[in-house]
Amino acid sequence: MIIIDKAVLHIMDLNSGMTVYSDEELSIKDSIETFLLKHIEKSWNSQEAKPGEFYEDSSFKDKLNSYMMGETDFISFSKDVGRTFEEAFCHAEEMTSADLIMADVRIDDRRQIVIFKCDSHIGYIHQVNQTENGIKNEIINHYAIMPNLTQKMDEFAFIDAENMTVSVSPKRYTIDGNRIFVFPEIMLECSLDPSPKEAIKSLNKTVKKVAEAYGQNEASLSAAVKNCVAETMQSADELDLQAVGKEVFKDNPSMQADFEAAIQEQGFEKPVKMDQESTLKKMCKHKLKTDTGIELTIPTDYMDNIEYVEFNNNEDGTLSITLKHISNIVSRN
Repeated sequence: MIIIDKAVLHIMDLNSGMTVYSDEELSIKDSIETFLLKHIEKSWNSQEAKPGEFYEDSSFKDKLNSYMMGETDFISFSKDVGRTFEEAFCHAEEMTSADLIMADVRIDDRRQIVIFKCDSHIGYIHQVNQTENGIKNEIINHYAIMPNLTQKMDEFAFIDAENMTVSVSPKRYTIDGNRIFVFPEIMLECSLDPSPKEAIKSLNKTVKKVAEAYGQNEASLSAAVKNCVAETMQSADELDLQAVGKEVFKDNPSMQADFEAAIQEQGFEKPVKMDQESTLKKMCKHKLKTDTGIELTIPTDYMDNIEYVEFNNNEDGTLSITLKHISNIVSRN
């Protein structure tokens, strides 16, 4: 359950150098409440967010502590963050106008500080003009369109008010010739660990690379990975990529060693926090596409069961897939 206690909107028109800081909080009701709730829920469940922790000398952490202790009010705290935002992004080569939304919320009875960066998008709206001949309806470009309820926020951060852990979905920007994550590196001043999405992507990519290097069947190894991840997620909310490699390549020490070396090189030295429900949903099916254009979606449980699916290496170097024990086939458009 999400409860929004406070929220504020600051307009950061960096292209013109004009910023408009709000002196009052947003009224949390009707369409504004719906907008905020939908985007908080969508961002909170995002698998792209990277977990992190504040640096000891983080100025944002000091500002947050001051607010949490009642030494600074919400509007003053948000304006202070906005000024840091403005100073950081005005030096970025990819500078763009944006809206900055900050909120003090409770998610499942746990207090969170939420920061949304909403880039100003171009959209088309209608406009009614009064002319000497009467009313003239026109279509015009509008340059301050916020993301609708089905879209994602451009960037966001959640800060747990109790344990001061951070979850950030940032983008890189070019500042003084360097590509950096402005949200965590300048605004929040915190470290970042890989996201759940990055963990699964790196896991699949590394398995594919190792399989190709040793001439092994990539599809069957990928299925073994999904089975291993699914079994882990049944009882845990963390995924140890190196442990997955040990299980998948347990019969081949050389492949296991190459996999572990690659995973460590990518920075996955400790388990990654995962969303169990979302991860299990992704692991339940395995999609295959052949170079002949044939696509198959097979339940992961069947991929390593030769009673239902069997992969064969042909003498001419090609592969064959045999599907067994099929009692009925339904055509789906």
